Amino acid sequence: MTKKQKLIEILLVEDNPNDEELTLHALRKNKIINTIHVVRDGEEALEYIFCQGKYSHRSINKPPKVILLDLKLPKVEGLEVLRQIKRDDRTRTIPVVVLTSSQLERDIVESYRLGVNSFVSKPVEFDEFTRAVSDIGLYWAILNQPVPTEEVD
Repeated sequence: MTKKQKLIEILLVEDNPNDEELTLHALRKNKIINTIHVVRDGEEALEYIFCQGKYSHRSINKPPKVILLDLKLPKVEGLEVLRQIKRDDRTRTIPVVVLTSSQLERDIVESYRLGVNSFVSKPVEFDEFTRAVSDIGLYWAILNQPVPTEEVD
């Protein structure tokens, strides 16, 4: 396998600068970060995932290995982002982990109904948050075997 094929790509969809920095810190601390892209609202997340707007240069055939998705986002809510990802055949198999401060049962139920792969409530304590993000990163970006994608010419 070439080095290019081994690159880890995580799409972090997070509007809170503090949570963004904590997440990046946790991933760096455990050397999980090779390639990570951060978007700060649901609209930009959809443009990135579907290779539109300023992301039109990207190939939809090279999706992120995992998407860490907050639910409470400006412009387009996280549940709508999830809905659009999971209803499109081109993006349905991208693992999506909801990483949110919400502990509302309706958010958990709706996320799973829409096809989320995992739902994690952000721990309040720094060490617990760091451990949770590290565990998520290790599993989804390193251990999990994604659905192989085919290059379309």
